[in-house]
Amino acid sequence: MKNDRQNAILSIIAEESVETQEQLIERLRQRGIHSTQATVSRDIKQLHLIKEPAGGGRYRYAVSAHKTRLNFADRLQTILRESIIGVDYARNLVVLKTMPGLAGAAGAAFDGMDIAQMLGTIAGDDTVLVIMRDEDSAAEFCLEIHEMQNKFQK
Repeated sequence: MKNDRQNAILSIIAEESVETQEQLIERLRQRGIHSTQATVSRDIKQLHLIKEPAGGGRYRYAVSAHKTRLNFADRLQTILRESIIGVDYARNLVVLKTMPGLAGAAGAAFDGMDIAQMLGTIAGDDTVLVIMRDEDSAAEFCLEIHEMQNKFQK
């Protein structure tokens, strides 16, 4: 239900200019989706919607250009918290060590993200091989994971 509602919100703002939450609630209602202002407000936050200029001093809801990056960070934090115990790289290959049995889930999560420099993953029981486009992107990927791990340990 939540996914359907959020997909409908994305569809609505792509099709027309929506300036307020009230307008969004009405458009949802027209599609047979009844929702409260508090729920729509949470959806807006979770979808990382922003208000962008629509001309004439008006603003409309739009998907943030940083949405992919924000979702990547949120999902990566969850993965780190729940499964990854080590990371290192050699050339363009990143090796992630996970708790036993969690490498497949971690690999699938990475595959599902829009990581521009990632070519793909291969997962075993407790190891994920992440293939990056080049050594610089592998180093940056490792650095981000190390920084997030350090944040969780504090």
